[in-house]
Amino acid sequence: MNSNLSRRKFNVAAAQVVAGSALGASMLGMGGARAQAKSVTVGYQTIVGPFPTAIANGDFEKATGAKIDWRQFTSAGDISAALASGDVPIGVIGSTGIAAAVSRGVDVELFWILDDIGQSEQLVARNGSGIKTAQDLVGKKVAVPFVSTSHFHLLVALERIWKIAPSKVQILNMKPPEIVAAWTRGDIDAAYVWPPALTTLLKTGHTIVTSEEVGQKSVPTFDGLIVDKKWAAANPQFMAAFCKVLAQAYGNYLANKAAWTADSPQIKAMTKLVGGDAADNAEAMKMLGFPDVQAQISPTWLGGGKNGKAVQALTASAQFLKEQRQIDKIPADYSAYVTAKFAEAGAK
Repeated sequence: MNSNLSRRKFNVAAAQVVAGSALGASMLGMGGARAQAKSVTVGYQTIVGPFPTAIANGDFEKATGAKIDWRQFTSAGDISAALASGDVPIGVIGSTGIAAAVSRGVDVELFWILDDIGQSEQLVARNGSGIKTAQDLVGKKVAVPFVSTSHFHLLVALERIWKIAPSKVQILNMKPPEIVAAWTRGDIDAAYVWPPALTTLLKTGHTIVTSEEVGQKSVPTFDGLIVDKKWAAANPQFMAAFCKVLAQAYGNYLANKAAWTADSPQIKAMTKLVGGDAADNAEAMKMLGFPDVQAQISPTWLGGGKNGKAVQALTASAQFLKEQRQIDKIPADYSAYVTAKFAEAGAK
């Protein structure tokens, strides 16, 4: 979604903004017994999962003792700009956006995998658009949020899988709410996006490809939480408490999936925060993978150094970005931007 990354040619202007600005958020109040940070702003996006439910329930405030300003953004580009401003040290961003940012020298680290995107991001064609196969996309209007994992997989699918030059497709930069409005008016032919917008589109459209399918043939994508390294180093107790909430929220969900229905308090709380329809959001969660804390700290995701799945995904994403001439160089080791230490602390 989730947590995202011009889709004309993979415009990562937002990442350039981040790289051109100091990301060091000010060191917030020190010395609390439960967590040093007295207040902090966290940027999030309209993704579904245990994370937004825990936000809605106030679990993070209870555990950290801090006042948290939950600031909602509609795209990764907006979150990147907010991170660059210096007052948002923690934010939700997709794997491709993370790869672009750190490749440009942004000193952040990935500390939690919010979801394995899988089927939750799809390229959907509007019924009546005349698009039945990938080759039918030529000359059509396809909307996607720029600087998102959806955009990354759209370009990967076009160039590497279908051998279609992106320039032959009218790729439009739209945020999810704008995509839904344009779709309803009939202004676009297809869109690559995530829930809840995706769920709405599927009611009058059909899937051309999912990110699970694209990922199996290229690079998997995920949504993650990143933090400014200096801020995290100054606030380890806050980070541990924050991750403990995540560990408990993900564990509770995985142990009680069947209970997360449209009428459940968990889905209702999440829907109140991120919007959409409760039933749609409950269905959307089935499209995602939510790794528990043990998977988080293992090579399956954050652990394992260069051999970890998250590091390998960031490396492969950056290699594609370099091929697209959107970044100039690739760091020798992306493990410097991935850490399991806070998740490990949260597991205790």
